[in-house]
Amino acid sequence: MKIPVSIPAETFRIRTIDVIVFFIIIGILSFIVYIASTWSEPYERALEIDLNPENIPEYAIQSLARIFFAYLMSLIFSIWYGYTASRSKIHEKIMIPVLDILQSIPVLSFLPGVVLAMIALFPGQRIGLEIACILLIFTGQVWNMTFSFYHSISTIPKEMHEVVKLFKLNKFSKFLRLDLPFSAIGLIWNSMMSVAGGWFFLMACEMFVLEDKDFRLPGIGSYIQTAANAGNIEYVMYGLGTMIFLIILLDLFIWRPLIVWSQRFRLESIPPEDERESFVLNLFTGSLFLRKIGDLLTNFVNKIEKLSYKKFINNENKLLMKISKISGLIFLTFLSLLILWAFTKAIDLVSSVDLNQIITIIKSSFYSLLRVTAAIIIALSWTLPVGVYIGLNPRAAKFLQGIVQIAASVPATAIFPVILLFLIKVGGGLNIGAIFLMLLGTQWYLLFNIIAGASAIPKDLIEISRAYGIKGIKKWKTLILPGIFPYLVTGLITASGGAWNATIVSEYVSFGGDIMKTEGLGALISASSASGDFGMLLISTCFMSAIVVGINRLIWKRLFMLAKTKYVLE
Repeated sequence: MKIPVSIPAETFRIRTIDVIVFFIIIGILSFIVYIASTWSEPYERALEIDLNPENIPEYAIQSLARIFFAYLMSLIFSIWYGYTASRSKIHEKIMIPVLDILQSIPVLSFLPGVVLAMIALFPGQRIGLEIACILLIFTGQVWNMTFSFYHSISTIPKEMHEVVKLFKLNKFSKFLRLDLPFSAIGLIWNSMMSVAGGWFFLMACEMFVLEDKDFRLPGIGSYIQTAANAGNIEYVMYGLGTMIFLIILLDLFIWRPLIVWSQRFRLESIPPEDERESFVLNLFTGSLFLRKIGDLLTNFVNKIEKLSYKKFINNENKLLMKISKISGLIFLTFLSLLILWAFTKAIDLVSSVDLNQIITIIKSSFYSLLRVTAAIIIALSWTLPVGVYIGLNPRAAKFLQGIVQIAASVPATAIFPVILLFLIKVGGGLNIGAIFLMLLGTQWYLLFNIIAGASAIPKDLIEISRAYGIKGIKKWKTLILPGIFPYLVTGLITASGGAWNATIVSEYVSFGGDIMKTEGLGALISASSASGDFGMLLISTCFMSAIVVGINRLIWKRLFMLAKTKYVLE
């Protein structure tokens, strides 16, 4: 006799959300196929950007693909670089100064080498310019994410490291169970900032001039830049409106659910009174299809983790270490030869620069330094209270988070006419206006990190401060500032580098067919890139890197060591 087995009805029931997920996956696959088909086309040197609004959706899809691929590269690089740098003192002493130098190099300084290399690899093919554009966006996105991940895993409380030793977790398990969860909140907020930075520099990456060559790629950034060059405010607003619409969609379907999900990694035993919510996350957690995919991924990761403890793998560690050392030696040899070749080429370029030009660079550096300092002071004065308010108030975050992302993503040069008209009336011109344009590109690094820091303050400590009646300045001194200090230092480091990077678009602006510039290092770099004066471009970039690295070594590194030793939750 067979006993009937009752099977839950939901096993066979097709839910509405599962149908939606199916069509979303089909849409993503179609999106990838479409992008691949357009990137395989031959490239025409002077590609015309059609300002007809009917072309905006296609341009928006192209830009979204570049932002996505650049972010994916940035995420992988950030986790690898930050983890590798934190593994030993030797790695840290080499890799962190290198990171300081790399983040100090503006996008336009990477431009000639990246573009010429991609054209040489893919002659006459559009994919070469597409890869170059993605790499340029990558250089504007990656550094703050890398600093955030490195600083997070460098400030993990000692008690957690002791737990790892107690349970005898290997390096992979420690990375999976401690490093990634502990860094999740800061990494997600800095990811939002990185994508916003990608939108910010999209105009410079999709459309640029190198010597006498005009390079353009179809995208929302090149559309806005073309409209701005034509002095057509109406079409600039069409482009900005589309960009804002995309940013709202990304916030709704990606960033807000990720932020809500990341709250499970807060160091606390008391749940917050007002939980952050995302109706999109609530909706998709009801999908059986996504649940099955999640279970498969979890099982796959668990199998890899178990495999990492197998004896036969541990027995081969010596062989793997030898292979690692040999491959590292080969890589260092190749890198040394590449640096030597680049150094000989640099000498030829520098020899064309005379003493008067060097004096001009020094004067320009001084003016840019004043503007960067002013921009950071102004940014800190408002981002500190606003960021803490948003981070400690989930209800406020629901409303303000999307607004902050939109404001952070709007390119400064796109709203330059409004700022310039205002400054003409009050006086100051671009000399003062560059500070405001720079502020638009640097204040968000501070704000996003401060929000992340305030969000990570344990609820237990907040409740204790309430119980003891700690308010006002005393609360800021004993709870808020110590709690957000590591994140604040990360924000200051990336904001400083971001401010110097923003000088290239704030001190040298193209609008209505005219070039508006003021004396500064960013203007020199932009003008040198546009005219193909690679000698001045190289020396100006070296001066900027030296200034940024010097500030990081003298000021920000000392603050980070203070955060690492004194302001750690343990």
